[in-house]
Amino acid sequence: MTQKSFSEEGFATLRQLTANVIRGLAMDGVQKANSGHPGMPMGMADVAAVLWTKFLKHNPQDPTWPDRDRFVLSAGHGSMLLYSLLHLSGYDLSLEALQSFRQWGSLTPGHPEYGLTPGVETTTGPLGQGIANSVGMAIAERWLADKFNRAEFDIIDHFTYVIASDGDLMEGICHEACALAGHLGLGRLIVLYDDNGISIDGSTTLSFTEDVLGRFTAYGWHTQTVDGHDQAAVAKAIEAAQSEKNQPSIISCKTHIGFGSPNRQDSSKAHGEPLGVEEVRLAKERLSLPVDKEFYIPDEIEIFMAQLGKEWANKQSLWQKKFDDYRKSYPDLASSFERDLRKELPNNWEEGLPSFDKEKPIATRAASGAVLDGVITRISTLLGGSADLTPSNNTLPKNINSISRNNFSGGYLRFGVREHAMGSLMNGLSLHGGVRPYGGTFLVFADYMRPAIRLAAIMEQPVVYVFTHDSIGLGEDGPTHQPIEHLTSLRTIPNLVLFRPADATETVEGWRVALTRQHGPTALVLTRQALPVLDRNLFASSEGARRGGYTLSEASNPKIILLATGSEVHIALAAQKLLASQEVSARVVSMPSWELFDAQPVEYREKVLPKEIKARIAIEAGSTLGWSRYVGLEGKVIGLDHFGASAPYQILYQKFGLTAEAVVQASQELLG
Repeated sequence: MTQKSFSEEGFATLRQLTANVIRGLAMDGVQKANSGHPGMPMGMADVAAVLWTKFLKHNPQDPTWPDRDRFVLSAGHGSMLLYSLLHLSGYDLSLEALQSFRQWGSLTPGHPEYGLTPGVETTTGPLGQGIANSVGMAIAERWLADKFNRAEFDIIDHFTYVIASDGDLMEGICHEACALAGHLGLGRLIVLYDDNGISIDGSTTLSFTEDVLGRFTAYGWHTQTVDGHDQAAVAKAIEAAQSEKNQPSIISCKTHIGFGSPNRQDSSKAHGEPLGVEEVRLAKERLSLPVDKEFYIPDEIEIFMAQLGKEWANKQSLWQKKFDDYRKSYPDLASSFERDLRKELPNNWEEGLPSFDKEKPIATRAASGAVLDGVITRISTLLGGSADLTPSNNTLPKNINSISRNNFSGGYLRFGVREHAMGSLMNGLSLHGGVRPYGGTFLVFADYMRPAIRLAAIMEQPVVYVFTHDSIGLGEDGPTHQPIEHLTSLRTIPNLVLFRPADATETVEGWRVALTRQHGPTALVLTRQALPVLDRNLFASSEGARRGGYTLSEASNPKIILLATGSEVHIALAAQKLLASQEVSARVVSMPSWELFDAQPVEYREKVLPKEIKARIAIEAGSTLGWSRYVGLEGKVIGLDHFGASAPYQILYQKFGLTAEAVVQASQELLG
C-alpha cells in the first residue's frame, strides 16, 4: 500500500504513534474491566500497526468483501489488540464498546467472537485453534483461486495473516495444521509469532525450549526473525514473506510483553491481569501518552486512519470494477462465485441423490459414499477429505482428484492422521466462504476433534462430520475403537445436529439435512456393518427422518413404544414382530436425531410419543445417559454403560444383550 498523503517519515511517525495509542487503549480497557490480558497487545502493537496500516487489504465499510485479506488473532486472549485496531480503522465498533470490554451485552468479549464483532474472522480463545483455522482459510483461497481465476482476472488474490503466541505454538493442533500447510505449500499464509519468552507460569524456558523456527523449517515453511519493536524491520520481513510464493511463512517477532510498563514489562504478571492504576500511569508517561486521559485517540491518528480508510475502500472499488469486467467475460463463473459465497445450493442438486435396492443390505457409510458420488459434481462448494481413513469412511467420490501442492484443481483433501487439525481446518474453510467442507474419521476419534466441533457450533458453521464405525458393530478392533459414550457426548454440544440413520434411505435424508443447514454443524454417524434397506412400501417414508424422529412402523392401538437409532432400529423392528406374535402391539419410532426432533412443534412430538403410552423402551448401542427424556421414569433403556470387547459384531450384540429377545423381555416386564 502506498500512503500518498504522507511522507515516508511522516508515515513512520504516525505508525509509531498508532502503536502507542493501541497500547494505551489496551491498558485502559483491561484496567476498566479489572480483567483481561494487557501484555500481549502492548508487546505486539508495533507489529500489528505495521501490518494493518501498510499491508492489510481490507475495507472496514464492508467487512465481508470476498477478496479481503484475512486476519486471525490466534492469541485471542490479547483481544484488546484486535478491538483497538478495528475501532481505529473504522469498523462499526465504537469507543464505548472498547470501554465496555468484557461486560454484559458488549461487542468486546474477553476473546474475539465471530458473528458478534464486525471484522472478527473467527472465534479464538482455545490456543492453537486460530492458527489452524488460518490454514483452512489459506487452503480455501488457493482452491477458489484455482477454480475461478482466469489469466486476466485474479479475483481471488489475498493473504491470510495470523498473530500467534507461544501458547498457540505449544498446542498439538498447531503441529498438525502447520505440517499440512507446509506440505501443501501455502505461500499466502503468513504467521507473525509473538516471541516474547513469557507464558502464564513464567519464562517459557520452564517447558518450551525447542527450536521453533527449526521445527517450522522442517515443516517446509519460510522462516525469519526480527526485532518486533523495529517497525521498519517488521515491514521488510512481511515483504519478504509476501514474495515467498511456494512456502507458508513464519516471522519470529522478538517482543517484550507489556512493552512500556516500567515494572511489569517482561514479566508473567503482564500476561493476564490489569497493570494497576499507578502502573498504567507510569507506562503512559514512558509511552508519551497523556496520563490524565483514558481511551485516548489523538486527532492526527483519526485523520491518518480516515485517509487509510479511503485507500482501503479504493482497493475494493478497483476489485469490484475487475469483477464487473469478469462477469462480462465469464458470466456463468461470476454467477457461480456469488452463489457459492451465499451458501446457496443449485436448484438441481437433489437430482443427484441415489436410491437403493431394498434387496441388497448396505452399510450406511457406503450409502453415504453413494450420496457423495451423486452430488459432488452438482454442488461446486463441496470440498472434503478424511483423516487417513478414506477407504473406511467412503469419503472420496468417484472421479474426484486429490488436492496436491502443485495442483489445487481437485476436490478431495488428504488431511493425514490429523483429526484435531481436520476439524479446525474445516472451520477455516467454511469461515473463508465459498466452501462447504466435510471430513471423515471413526466416531471414536471425535474425541480428538471435539474442541473444533464445539467452536463450529458456537460460530454456526455448516460443516459436516462423517463419523463411521459408529458402535460395537465395528467388531474385532475392540474397545479402543468402539464408541460407547460418544453419541451422548456429542449430543451435549449445543447447536450440533447429530444424525444416526437406520438405513441407506435415512442416510440420504441425513445428508439432505446436513447440506441444507446454514447455521451449524452436522455429524453423520454411520455403520461399518451392512444393514437392510427398509422397504418404504411397508414402512413410513424416510422423509420423516428429516424431523429427527418419526413413527417408522405403526401398530393398531399400541401398548408400548420402541425407540431406536441407527442399526438398533432393526432390532426394534424384529422385537415388534415377536411382540405381535404374543398379541402385544408395539409402535417403532426411528429417532436419528434428538436435536431435530426436539425442534419440532409440541403437537408433532406428542403425535409420535403420546403421553398416554407410558411403556417405552429405547435401544441404542451406546451410553444410556439421556434417553430418560423420551422414555420417562417408567421406561427402560437397553444400551451399553461399559466398554466393548474384541469379537465379531454379531457375537457382541448377543453377549451385551442388544437383541430383539432382550427387548421383548423388557417389554414384558414393563407391561406386567
